[in-house]
Amino acid sequence: MEKVYLDHAATTPADPRVVEAMLPHFSKSFGNPSSMHSLGQEARTAVAEAREKVASLIGAASDEIIFTSGGTESDNLAIKGVGLANSHRGKHIVTTSVEHHAVEESCRYLEKQGFKVTLVGVDKDGLVDPRDVGKAVTPETILISVMHANNEVGTIQPIAEIGEIARERSIYFHTDAVQTVGHIPAKVDELGVDLLAIAAHKLYGPKGVGALYVRRGTRIVSFMHGGGQEQGLRASTENVPGVIGLGRAAEIAQAEMDAESRHVTRLRDRLIKGLLERIPQTRLNGHLTQRLPNNVNISVASVEGAALAVSLDLEGIAASTGSACRSEAMEPSHVLTALGVPGELARGSVRFSLGKHNTDSEIERVMETFPRIVSRLRAVSHV
Repeated sequence: MEKVYLDHAATTPADPRVVEAMLPHFSKSFGNPSSMHSLGQEARTAVAEAREKVASLIGAASDEIIFTSGGTESDNLAIKGVGLANSHRGKHIVTTSVEHHAVEESCRYLEKQGFKVTLVGVDKDGLVDPRDVGKAVTPETILISVMHANNEVGTIQPIAEIGEIARERSIYFHTDAVQTVGHIPAKVDELGVDLLAIAAHKLYGPKGVGALYVRRGTRIVSFMHGGGQEQGLRASTENVPGVIGLGRAAEIAQAEMDAESRHVTRLRDRLIKGLLERIPQTRLNGHLTQRLPNNVNISVASVEGAALAVSLDLEGIAASTGSACRSEAMEPSHVLTALGVPGELARGSVRFSLGKHNTDSEIERVMETFPRIVSRLRAVSHV
């Protein structure tokens, strides 16, 4: 049975061109970038070139890019680093009720260190109102953190408007852009952010590597101590093959993003229309138009999302019930709860996230298979 992969929000397959760029740095060009000899300097040059490619993708300067192990570390470094470095100014952080767990848990950590965290709610489509963010700010606020687009329901937030609020009040602004970088425009100056998190494996790069954009002049401290790598903000020998892979993935994304976006948006809209028309008692979660090009999050009444995902997998279709980071949790998604989705519907949610290699025939297969699965599971649940 040929597999249909529709879980690109969890991870993407590495582009063969990315793998090709990485391979020499495992064996032939294996030097440590901190070494003074020629092999080390060769690696250092390759890392510098990758840094420039990542910076170019988001409209940053190369010295504003800090390589990390992925989106989670980038979010942790941004929130804890800025929080701890600026606690003398205040100990208040404003974020939202729909953030990724990397942001949510980092904020909880700081709460244990005496910080206060204000969660701003969202509307039924998952949108944050910038005015609510502004109202949550106090004289003690040192950081605002709002994700660029939600990893579960795909809603794209009004980051530029929130950035204006942060700038007017001299507050640092962080965004988790893991789901957007490489897929939709995410230029740091247009967004008005001071910190922006990236994960390579979300844009057809390798797992275990990411980056944090840190605007020049941002006051931030490291929570990893050791050598002075990455401007002293991320001690540890760089993952050179991974960094090269991220750089190549960024380069490809910059060249092909528009074409990919058009392709997956067309498939996304076809899938949404087909499923809502063919399956009664369903709803689309997230904003209808202000959403990621590849995201389809559907709630189905009277069926458990886990059963739907397992049944799809048995039919050769890979989808998820939400964030891969909490895929084993049985409670309703905190994101869907924040949107006001009733518990029964929230537990019956499935996320299809498309990629550049998906085809019309694959979408047709899902539209034929998924309604049949729902009917079968509903019949069983009503016995």
